[in-house]
Amino acid sequence: MLGDTVFNRVKRSDHKNIAAINAFLRSNDLNIDTTVEVFITVTQGEQLVACGGIAENIIKCVAISPQMRGEGLALSLATELVNLAYERHHTQLFIYTKVQNEALFRQCGFYPIANVPGIVVLMENSPCRLKRYAAQLASERQPGDTIGSIVMNANPFTRGHQYLVREAAAHCDWLHLFLVKENTSRFPYEDRRDLVLKGTEGITNLTVHEGSQYVISRATFPCYFIKEQGVADDCYTEIDLKIFRQYLAPALGITHRFVGNEPFCAVTAKYNRDMRYWLETPALPSPPIDLVEIERLQYQGTAISASWVRKLLAAGDFHAAAPLVPKDTLYYLQDLQAQRRAKPIPQEFESAQSGE
Repeated sequence: MLGDTVFNRVKRSDHKNIAAINAFLRSNDLNIDTTVEVFITVTQGEQLVACGGIAENIIKCVAISPQMRGEGLALSLATELVNLAYERHHTQLFIYTKVQNEALFRQCGFYPIANVPGIVVLMENSPCRLKRYAAQLASERQPGDTIGSIVMNANPFTRGHQYLVREAAAHCDWLHLFLVKENTSRFPYEDRRDLVLKGTEGITNLTVHEGSQYVISRATFPCYFIKEQGVADDCYTEIDLKIFRQYLAPALGITHRFVGNEPFCAVTAKYNRDMRYWLETPALPSPPIDLVEIERLQYQGTAISASWVRKLLAAGDFHAAAPLVPKDTLYYLQDLQAQRRAKPIPQEFESAQSGE
């Protein structure tokens, strides 16, 4: 409390206050993020003058009325947000904020790791955590002149993914595969990782890395506070690829990044073009990385994609999905289908059989 200034916590279920927060953010040229679980609001009398939110270990949607800036309120709000995150057992914190707030969060123990000049900065509450992760990757470095990389979600792992990995590995001395770890996909991370490992058995020059928050994660996605969607997409690409090029790739000596071409989706095709710029531009201090687009594997004249498989599964057309995935993915999907069809075992029967 600062004078008649009051701090409150607002849950997503509080629709009236969430509507007020949404309006306040928009008045400050920000967008609300639906992943925020709890907001902290600051009011003076009946007027909302500042807010910020927590989504797991990420601080988001920080806004302060222009007339309140420079009054010490910002530091108090930042401290409240950090304390709330700690209460929720999140200690490794990230924050996306406008560049003008960088000095404020430095006072709270945050350090910048990447930025889009004049727009956004990504910070974390450690001066060395990203460097430690890069050092861990460096311990898995392999010799060679052509060191490739792939970043994939594999939701689920398809024959198209399998083809991309095999083709990339055939052109490299070594290939590093990063699997997106976020569990916001239809299929859990551990299951996706297991299918990737099974589907790439026999590729001897391949390392499948544990996913991390530094490769395509909610911590590298700033779109929640940028109203213009095109600007948001560009910021996402720039931040994510700067981290990859300036920290992760040098640790492993990566020289190439492989992607499937995009014949259908204009958004993904643009992403590939943006990726080529940020990986290959000489404007960054770290060594450039060549982007290699590989023609996608097709089935009956259509490029295989995980979204195609998911669409067929959602429609219940398991038979049509089967030719699009490797055998281990097929077995996994069959097991899931069987589990959904099976009726729950009565508890008394389950107890009676527990010794067998």
